[in-house]
Parts: sequence; structure tokens; C-alpha cells
Amino acid sequence: MSAEGTDPSPAYRRVVLKLSGESFCRDGGSGISTSEITSISEQIRNVVQRGVQLAIVCGGGNILRGKEFAAVSASIQASTAHYMGMLATVINGLALQDVLENIGVPTRLQSAIRMEGVAEPFIRRRCLRHLEKGRVVILAAGTGSPFVTTDTAAALRAREIEADVVLKATKVDGVYADDPLKNPHAVRYAEISFQDVLHQGLQVMDAQAVHHCMEHGIPIIVFNYRKAGNIERVICGERVGTRVLPVSQMPGSQ
Repeated sequence: MSAEGTDPSPAYRRVVLKLSGESFCRDGGSGISTSEITSISEQIRNVVQRGVQLAIVCGGGNILRGKEFAAVSASIQASTAHYMGMLATVINGLALQDVLENIGVPTRLQSAIRMEGVAEPFIRRRCLRHLEKGRVVILAAGTGSPFVTTDTAAALRAREIEADVVLKATKVDGVYADDPLKNPHAVRYAEISFQDVLHQGLQVMDAQAVHHCMEHGIPIIVFNYRKAGNIERVICGERVGTRVLPVSQMPGSQ
């Protein structure tokens, strides 16, 4: 990966990767695309081969978004819609698990909603043990509670397993001052503080997730996973995407 042809050492030991539901389907589509999952899985395999402990939190928006479904379904309670969205993340987790296993990556699927027929229950100590053994742990069903986003689930799991960083995989190159799809001149931040993200209302992760990471000093890196090798580059410490940091870690703060 480097100009000299030598591979840099990983910058992080234990990582939580947040994959949105959109990463499981083609652009503008829905459902599940095995080719899209395979592309991500090959990047994940390269990361695991470097000895990085990787936990993945799945979204479910490619199948159903609980909040949006509740807004248009008068006869279905909001809490039920959120549970339906959590089950969608389990479907994605099952698909990701099989694709990863098919290319030789050992995995465990853990669900915050108990369903032992298809997944282990999320148990923190068991999750840590899998990570220590080099298995990718796929974390599905959010937190198991309605009205909590999978972004917040990723932040909470990162705290629980003492991850070094949360990687937010997106279709854009980082965090911008404005929507880059609407404003081609929007400025991309290389680094930005948690406080500025919250004050400016930037769409990094939901505010609750940002607060959890800020309170416990867990950096968030927002990057474009669709550029081949980007997941590996981020984990190796290359300046890819946008790093969201505590004020004390911002460049020039010393």
C-alpha cells in the first residue's frame, strides 16, 4: 500500500465498522446485492489478515427503516416498526456472514434480540473472546430497543468492547460543511471536533452517537468505503475521509 511497497502496521487494534443498509444494495436500489457485499467483504478480509480485531454493526435501511415506516403506516405502532427495522439488520448480518465465510473469514453473528436459531445473543465477554481469536463479530438488531439508531448502537458497542475507533462507512469522501451532492463547492473537513459537529448540525452520525463517542474520547472516521482499499487505508492510519476528534486531539491544540 505504501510507495516503497511495504505494508504499514495497523494504527488501530480494535475497530467498530458501521455499515449502513445502503452498503448492502446497489445505488438507488433496495434489497441485497451479493456483488456489493462481496466487494466490502474482500476489503474486510484484508483488514483481518493484518491482525485487526473487527466488529461490524449493520444497518437495515435497504430493507426497512423503522422510523420512516412508522411515519407512513398509521396502523402499525412506531415501536413495532422499529423492531421490524432491527430484524432487517439481522437479515443483512446473515448475508454478510455467509459472504465473509465463503472467502475464508471466520465470523460470528450476534444479535441484540435473542434468536438462537440464527445468531448468538450479544454477550460482551463472548464478543471480546471472538475478537481475540481473530473472528469478525457482526453485531445486528441495534441495541435491541426501539427508537435507538444503529449509529448509536455502534457508538455504544464501541464503548462496551473498548474499541479504539468507530469507522463510519459512507458513499461520500468525509464530512462536508454543506451537502456535496447539492453544493459542488462544499468544503470537506480533514479533521473536525465533536463540538463543531454538534454545533453545526453536521450529518456525521446522529447526535446521541456523537455524544457517546465524545464523552469517552472514541474518534469517528467518516470515509467512502466504495473506493477500493479505503477500509484498509483508514485502519492503517492514512488520512482518508474526515476524522472527528476531541478538541484536545485536534491539530494545533497542543
